Amino acid sequence: MTKPTAPKRYLPTSPFKAPAAPSPKHFEVGDQVTHDMYGLGRVIGIEDGIAALVDFGSAQMRILSPYTKMSKL
Repeated sequence: MTKPTAPKRYLPTSPFKAPAAPSPKHFEVGDQVTHDMYGLGRVIGIEDGIAALVDFGSAQMRILSPYTKMSKL
């Protein structure tokens, strides 16, 4: 069975609680991070809410917000 592509929508009249929205990730210069595609890296620059510049050793990449594939270690 496949997962539906569209998220279920919340109806205001529903007796169930609305799903909580995930809080946005915040990174600071110097944070050690891991990325699903690029591996381990260190944040070397931040563009206010737009992107993070990360040094992965072999390459420097600009990772765009909301940073779905990146997490802080």
